Amino acid sequence: MAKPMAVSDTSFEEDVLDSDVPVLVDFWADWCGPCKMIAPIVDELATEFDGRVKVAKLDVDANPNAMQAYGVMGIPTLIVFKGGEPVDRVVGVTSKEKLAQVLEKHA
Repeated sequence: MAKPMAVSDTSFEEDVLDSDVPVLVDFWADWCGPCKMIAPIVDELATEFDGRVKVAKLDVDANPNAMQAYGVMGIPTLIVFKGGEPVDRVVGVTSKEKLAQVLEKHA
């Protein structure tokens, strides 16, 4: 079972921007209720898209640079990166079906 990988401001370029497959980054924080609601969905998608899409989680409290660089104003924000560029964004809690559709477009 694939698990989302933790990324940081330090590892962001290598883990996300330089990835040869699309990466879904979940911008979250420990104190964020909606982030906790969407976490199981993100975990399931990491398994379902294993090999086609990497799934990463970035704690915005510990890593403010990436959050600022990509204009993340509220959390949870999920951004799909492909070829080093943000290509899709979902803000707030959404259904697993909607997130899966977003990933299918880029996988």
